[in-house]
Amino acid sequence: MARKTVTISLPAELQAFLDSRVSSGRYGSASEVVREGLRMLQERERKRVSSIDELRREIDLGLEQANRGQVIDGEQFLKGLESKLNRRGSKRRKAG
Repeated sequence: MARKTVTISLPAELQAFLDSRVSSGRYGSASEVVREGLRMLQERERKRVSSIDELRREIDLGLEQANRGQVIDGEQFLKGLESKLNRRGSKRRKAG
């Protein structure tokens, strides 16, 4: 991968953190620290976008189900949820 030199300005506390990572021996240079940080940010953004996409799919599915009349009222939902939680609790008590 081609590399390009970039100059950045950091507040004193971030510069101190960067320096501490290099002096710890874990990283060979400030550039390595910055690259690792950018990779982590890139991955976090990828996961965020993926989560948003998944949420949109779930919303679309729910709207499609509602349009087909596949809905339950709130009280029915809560009773089902309570029942599910009670079954889980019973399994845990039996296992433990």
